[in-house]
Amino acid sequence: MFTAFFIGNIASGKSLATRYLASRGAWRIDLDDLAKSLYEPESEIVNELACAFGMHILDEDGCIITSELAHSAFCDSEHTELLNQIVHPHVKECLARMLVPPVCCAASGPSCSLAVVEISVPKSFVDVFDLADEVVAISAPEELRRERALSRGMQLQDFDARSQAQPSEDELCSLADYVIENADDMAGLLSAIDAWAEHHDIALKEPSDASFRLQGVQDKLGAARERA
Repeated sequence: MFTAFFIGNIASGKSLATRYLASRGAWRIDLDDLAKSLYEPESEIVNELACAFGMHILDEDGCIITSELAHSAFCDSEHTELLNQIVHPHVKECLARMLVPPVCCAASGPSCSLAVVEISVPKSFVDVFDLADEVVAISAPEELRRERALSRGMQLQDFDARSQAQPSEDELCSLADYVIENADDMAGLLSAIDAWAEHHDIALKEPSDASFRLQGVQDKLGAARERA
């Protein structure tokens, strides 16, 4: 199984890229979702977060209120770093177990030929990059990413706070083995991802997501009109 880590700053398109590949048969792991799956009431990680950020981040059942945690953790770089120091070791341990299962359990792992791991804070996960066959950066200019984020309902203050805690586009790309520029529309990004998969001889299935299938039809119609 070929394993690719997809990195990118907020609103870069990395989630779209990994969801597209998942719709075409890849095993997708989103580290943000993986972290949230570890937030079991009274677990070690939840207790650490409550001690660090306050009991107000928990509901009456002891579950993390993600909006409250985000508000407390992304208010400045120091609090964001504190969040990462607590959460990331648990996520790394879980990711390693998923990607490198014991030999006795290897037969029970996913049978797909491609695994894609979505990482929103790449500099914190450099020490596990050796779990991947390749690190792919999805890059887009900050102004374009801000425009995308605001169009999805994110507040400008939230975008700026999260963006300031992330690497510059040059720093991001320096961490990658392969860079996909996403300054165009969705069709351009999907086409670039197809080219990346073809470069590695990765066979992809037809998209299972209807929106991606529709995009493929539109691309073919557009190409036909250009030839005409």
